[in-house]
Amino acid sequence: MSRDNLDRTGSVLGHDWFPRPLPSNISLGERSWLYSSFAFLHYRSRSPQGVVIGHDSGVYNGTFFDLGESGEVLIGNYCTVVGAIFSTRQRVEVHDYAFIAHEVVLADSFAPVPPEGEPVRGGEPVPGERKGIIVGENSWIGARAVLLSGARIGANAIVGAAAVVDFEVPDYAIVAGNPAQFVGWARPEKR
Repeated sequence: MSRDNLDRTGSVLGHDWFPRPLPSNISLGERSWLYSSFAFLHYRSRSPQGVVIGHDSGVYNGTFFDLGESGEVLIGNYCTVVGAIFSTRQRVEVHDYAFIAHEVVLADSFAPVPPEGEPVRGGEPVPGERKGIIVGENSWIGARAVLLSGARIGANAIVGAAAVVDFEVPDYAIVAGNPAQFVGWARPEKR
């Protein structure tokens, strides 16, 4: 964990207003920003590395990690996450240079974290069920988009605001709508 943002114990963000330590199984890269331990209010991951945030990335106000016991989130280097909700019992990968806008939901199951005191049912993925969510390198996810299980956002792709995606989006593709549909390409023009 980056010592820049942590106090001497290594488990509390020096700037944090919320009086809880960070979970012991998260990793915050050098020069990365995490707004508060409040982001882990519904965090239940027992994975050795439940959340890994790469270097020079920002995880800002309103972002929540609602992870079930086997849930994992990997956020690459130079990423920006603004108020997203990661709700997973499986794995969500956000590759380098990705941007995830306000109120985006990345959810691979209906309810990865049962209410306090209730038994976990169906904690493991169903055989044949599509697994996890991938956000490719340098891709942009628009405000209030919803990425569901099976979403594979290609490198340099754009997901429009409020789009709902549960399929593979090719590199450089632009998708929008509910349900999301292909609407164009973001390929750089050769001059």
